[in-house]
Amino acid sequence: MKYTLFGKSGLKVSELCLGTMGFGTEWGWGADKQTSFAILDTFAKAGGNFIDTANRYTEGSSELIIGEYIKPNRDHFVVATKYTLHDNQTNVNASGNNRKNMMRSVEQSLKRLQTDFIDILYLHIWDNLTPIDEVMRGMDDLIKQGKVTYIAISDTPAWIISKGQTLAECMGWNPFIGLQIEYSLLQRTPERDLIPMAKHYGLTVTPWAPLAGGALTGKYLVGDKGRLPETSKRLNERSTRIAQQVVDIAKQLDVPPAHVALRWTMQQGFSCVPIIGATRVDQITQNINSLALTIPEKFLEELNEVSAIELGFPGDFFMEDGVRNVTYGGFYDRIIKP
Repeated sequence: MKYTLFGKSGLKVSELCLGTMGFGTEWGWGADKQTSFAILDTFAKAGGNFIDTANRYTEGSSELIIGEYIKPNRDHFVVATKYTLHDNQTNVNASGNNRKNMMRSVEQSLKRLQTDFIDILYLHIWDNLTPIDEVMRGMDDLIKQGKVTYIAISDTPAWIISKGQTLAECMGWNPFIGLQIEYSLLQRTPERDLIPMAKHYGLTVTPWAPLAGGALTGKYLVGDKGRLPETSKRLNERSTRIAQQVVDIAKQLDVPPAHVALRWTMQQGFSCVPIIGATRVDQITQNINSLALTIPEKFLEELNEVSAIELGFPGDFFMEDGVRNVTYGGFYDRIIKP
């Protein structure tokens, strides 16, 4: 496995990030500790060093398992965890983005992870309550205290992240270096504002559900719908059409469909480290093997076409010939774009 810089930092992370939401069986599914250790072993032996978890995953068991695994070689791994989601429902301030919950949640994560520091701390989900300056100042304080090394953000509107980055620049606080969002061939709406924003600020994107919950492996095409309700967007006509195209291209390339779906996210022209979840060793092995694939341009164009979305206003407006003509004076095609 090769390594890439994470955002505008010198931090080197593996090309794939191991998602560990399924480490632990408290939610009625997932991998027990022995299986989780085997998955971590397989990932590490392939060169993987980037692990993603959260305070809430499997009621804290995910962090406990990771903490026990990394303890003998802590500095080798880049561990990302998150705060926001509740770990109890008896305290109104035990959830959300507020500073009190941030500090409380981080202390609990440090204990479960058996470490003195978190490599990357994500804000998990925007709560539409907490001022972004409170978040930025609190996370900067955690860095100054040595409890967190880098900060990132997940599942938050682009304008809020932009305001946070601007505040950090003006106040001398540490900025976000990563953005975690749902992104896949079935979910391209982040291309409207989140991904252009990430490119502008030099954020590395870590897509969750890059296989759309398994839809892009083709398993739903043969009737394996798992826990999905019939009304799921991953089962509608558009999703079925895209999944079929992925399967058809995979056959032509003689690779599993998951390889095509994963590599598509990595060949979109921005810094991208997909999160690959696994509850079995064979799943992590197959996902790692996707790194051997480079999707030919012809097939990339086919995938982009079948999964295309409307950008809406102003994205589609900017692309109109008349608008480009009056904006660039007829020189649009002759200008080298940054």
